[in-house]
Amino acid sequence: MAQEFQTARLGLGRAGGMDRRWLTALVDAMEQTARPEVRNVPCDIKLISAAAAHLARPAPTVVHRGSAYSLRN
Repeated sequence: MAQEFQTARLGLGRAGGMDRRWLTALVDAMEQTARPEVRNVPCDIKLISAAAAHLARPAPTVVHRGSAYSLRN
């Protein structure tokens, strides 16, 4: 399955390719973690705590993509 995605990733240099690569990487990660031999391994409590702390933080604002000016000014 991963080999199929590897082939699909080669032509993603066009506009919007970054979104597709991100989505493909997400699907690959989900498929890997769905495998029984991976799911049966216990997760480190420190890793769970770090992930919970990271998710509890507010989302960063993306300043470099926007403009300081608005049509509403």
